[in-house]
Amino acid sequence: MPTRRPARRLLPAARRLRAAVARMDLACAGTIYVRTRTCGKRTCRCHEDPSARHGPYAEWTRVREGRLVHSTLSAEQTERVTAAIGNYREIRRLLARWERETEEVILSGRRRKPRSVKQINSRK
Repeated sequence: MPTRRPARRLLPAARRLRAAVARMDLACAGTIYVRTRTCGKRTCRCHEDPSARHGPYAEWTRVREGRLVHSTLSAEQTERVTAAIGNYREIRRLLARWERETEEVILSGRRRKPRSVKQINSRK
């Protein structure tokens, strides 16, 4: 089980990253596509003229339990999902940065002071 340091001892960069993630309320993965569609009526103009197609409709595509899922969204839902997708991408970016900074902190404890060329040659 990982040990946790008191908040006052956390690295300043990690504290800032955690605060940035905590400020986000909704987060989800996926993509939003805006599409037009043809209807089921064979006599409708939408089948002959692409500019007469129905829509535009916003469609949210994501993977759930290993399967691709599509949902048609209202205008309000589209705004919320767009913001949530942006938050999700930002969280992933912040986590990648946090991981790099953590790696530097961990490895910096193992690093030795670099030797000068004079020290290396004197050991021979």
